[in-house]
Amino acid sequence: MQKITTFMTFNDRAEEAVEFYVSIFQNSKVLKKSYYGEGMPMPAGTLMTADFVLEGQEFVALNGGPSFVFSQAFSLMVNCDTQEEIDHLWDKLTDGGEPVMCGWLTDKFGVSWQITPRILLEMINDPDPAKAGRATQAMMEMVKLDIATLKKAYDGE
Repeated sequence: MQKITTFMTFNDRAEEAVEFYVSIFQNSKVLKKSYYGEGMPMPAGTLMTADFVLEGQEFVALNGGPSFVFSQAFSLMVNCDTQEEIDHLWDKLTDGGEPVMCGWLTDKFGVSWQITPRILLEMINDPDPAKAGRATQAMMEMVKLDIATLKKAYDGE
């Protein structure tokens, strides 16, 4: 068990969200589920918590009621190695959700994601400020990130 686990509190769609996320990411699975019983804060039979793994990272989801909402102040960043991976995740996670900018999106459950090419982090941290600046500027002009365009900007093309 990892020392720190991300705990996500949904209004009432935690089970749907967990199944959705597990269906999108490889190396992912639901570990266990528990359900509310009679006399509890949510209707009996409603998912209370689900422990699940996405790409080796453990999470817990809870149905906590309408006082819990997500904001962009918290996001899940996914480091992608290929444009195909970016495209796949972007298409799945924006289905019913909303693209934002700079590789950010909000899914249909209100969770914010950053779908980021791993190489972008190398580019924007380059010791050459001109290269880092060009890559950063290119990123700022995109919604879904495009690796080829980022590389061209980074290289000054």
